Amino acid sequence: MRIGIDIMGGDYAPEATTLGAIEANKELSDEVRLVLIGEKARIIEILKRETENIADYDIVNTTEIIAMSDHPTRAFNQKQNSSITIGFDLLKKKKIDAFASAGNSGAMLVGAMYTVRTISGIIRPCITSVMPREDGGVGIILDVGINADCKPDVLYQFAILGSLYAEYVHGIENPRVGLLNIGEEEEKGNLLTQATHEIMKDSTDFNFIGNIEGRDLFSDEVDVMVCDGFTGNVVLKEAEAFYALIRRRGLSDEYFDRFNYENYGGTPVLGINSNVVIGHGISNATAIKNMLLLTKEVVEAKLPVRINEAFN
Repeated sequence: MRIGIDIMGGDYAPEATTLGAIEANKELSDEVRLVLIGEKARIIEILKRETENIADYDIVNTTEIIAMSDHPTRAFNQKQNSSITIGFDLLKKKKIDAFASAGNSGAMLVGAMYTVRTISGIIRPCITSVMPREDGGVGIILDVGINADCKPDVLYQFAILGSLYAEYVHGIENPRVGLLNIGEEEEKGNLLTQATHEIMKDSTDFNFIGNIEGRDLFSDEVDVMVCDGFTGNVVLKEAEAFYALIRRRGLSDEYFDRFNYENYGGTPVLGINSNVVIGHGISNATAIKNMLLLTKEVVEAKLPVRINEAFN
């Protein structure tokens, strides 16, 4: 298995990304080879400083960087020697099995759509986030940002994608799917959630348990929480803010410590023909390490193959 990582992507690149790759390499088996994509001289400088064996990594040199502030489509097309563009080229040519980045998420999505492309039958790819549960498990919420406006059939597909991800990456058998709404009753909600509930309620494609409310997000009664990207992103940022508030007050709790984004590293883009994982732009070395460990799990789960089978 070969995993490519965008060394130049993220607020603290290339320092945090290279250090994260070093930490991940210590935990990954010999069957996994990390491909470091970025400015070769700077990568080697950090590897030498950390007394790493350079031969333990493959390094692909690049000369351009897609910044967080760059326009995703324009930058991806114009910066042909950027770490993101080169990474997707390697992925398309199957020289790597997965590509992970904490860089410009818009450019990562553009790259996925332009190169490996969407699986046939998928209306829109999506991204997820983990919601820690009190019982020690996790729930999956999707979409959390790339599809602010959705139609019922798109949310229906999110339910399928989330179920496959929950089952094959997180090991949740027959995951329970809930539609995030303002009430449990079938007739509650706006036009989108009412119409979505109508097409979900008799589905045999996933285990639909009905509407769920915001207070159910961290319970053990639901495994996959479906919503549009606007709502999901608000939920995600609120959870991050809640964790930050607790830390600033000097409080420590085993459950709330699980809200730290560093623990999860990133999210795969679901619905495309290869393995692409996006990390948080503020990722430190620990988050980068966990992003790469997640990427390995995503590759082993063969998600694109399973999603393709489900939709075709």
